[in-house]
Amino acid sequence: MKKALVVIDLQNDYFCGGNMELDNIDELLLKTNELVAFARVQEYDIYFIQHYSTREGASFFVPHTNGVELHEALDISSDVIIKKNYPNSFRETELKEHLDNNGIEELIVCGAMTHMCIDSTVRASFDLGYKTTLVSDACATRALSFGNQVIEAKDIQLAYMASLNNIFCRIRTVEEITTYQQEHYESQ
Repeated sequence: MKKALVVIDLQNDYFCGGNMELDNIDELLLKTNELVAFARVQEYDIYFIQHYSTREGASFFVPHTNGVELHEALDISSDVIIKKNYPNSFRETELKEHLDNNGIEELIVCGAMTHMCIDSTVRASFDLGYKTTLVSDACATRALSFGNQVIEAKDIQLAYMASLNNIFCRIRTVEEITTYQQEHYESQ
């Protein structure tokens, strides 16, 4: 089964000094680059998703700003960059066409924000028939509020991992993915 790594929205606005800084974003970047290096060794296709806000009055990912740019520390070489305008990375983009044209049946997904674009994309990948693995330690979110309560980022992260796991995707860590693949390769 041919696999691809999909890295969602690791753009400057999510990092320190950006307009929507996320919890643990620097750790996420390290984990993502570890996944990218692994994917290159495995010869997986790699797709970087880049969000451009089209909403009037948007505060982040605004076109023609530094915040919309993919983070400079991402390990991007000749990989495909797909631009999107909605949380779902498949909606009105070329992602599905690229995947289908390259015979991709299985996705490994990481990036940000867990409660928005990650969730939307993973659910869409399930609906489209892709076997999907979500990398829990290579995703990031932030604290949210509802009513008069603040929900901490770690609780949001856990809730989304729990709700997506086993129905919409498999949840794995970077170490589980790289260890499993290495052991699987060596046993053949």
